[in-house]
Amino acid sequence: MVRSVAKAFRVLEAFDAHHPQMTLSQIAARTEMDLSSAQRFAHTLQTLGYLEKDSTTRQFELSVKTLDLSYRFTRTSRLVDRAMPVLQHLSKETEETINLTVLDGTEIVFISRFLSRHVLHTDVTIGTRLPAYCMAPGRAILSRLPEDEFEAVLAASDIRAHTQNTITDPKALREIIEQARLEGFATAFEELYHGDGSIAAPVLGANRKVMGAVSVAASTLRYRREDMISAFAPMILAAARSISFS
Repeated sequence: MVRSVAKAFRVLEAFDAHHPQMTLSQIAARTEMDLSSAQRFAHTLQTLGYLEKDSTTRQFELSVKTLDLSYRFTRTSRLVDRAMPVLQHLSKETEETINLTVLDGTEIVFISRFLSRHVLHTDVTIGTRLPAYCMAPGRAILSRLPEDEFEAVLAASDIRAHTQNTITDPKALREIIEQARLEGFATAFEELYHGDGSIAAPVLGANRKVMGAVSVAASTLRYRREDMISAFAPMILAAARSISFS
């Protein structure tokens, strides 16, 4: 492993919603580097265009060029390319929010998202990471993992109650994942956000290995749980089959 490359990414990853701008000393503290190393990496990233520095406050922040990395991903991803027309069609048919997600560690990552006019959580955007165990897309993906991989994800997850509806009992979670495996789709209702319900189905690769999940999210204030499942589960299953490479 090239340590200098790893350190450069540590600097970029140090910036987040809680640390949008930082001084060199703050970057050094966040990345656990000495001040001299932090200065070299910050200067290099600034020269390459990935960081910007305010001449008055002397604080650094991510530049718009960092979006190039996500743009290149979406333009080269076979999954996104194959899913796009299906997601667009599903968005028009349901008039609800449609998502395409993948699993990374214990989290799902949103790689495509079509918002509806009824959207509740506008802070969820492409690139957002959320815990897999309490989200329908995460459960759909977990349901198609080999048992040892599923157990590893569950063991590594920070399982806690985000709302009063969050399922945190490991036995109950295993039963939910098994039900998703048998039915072909997974659900989650108000387990991370109040008023949010979602249904998801796994997208498979040519080797039958799970690649991600397609999901629909809608307000529980507008749909009863059983009505949401009956209305959208067949559509989500059909969309997942259309996107799958198998």
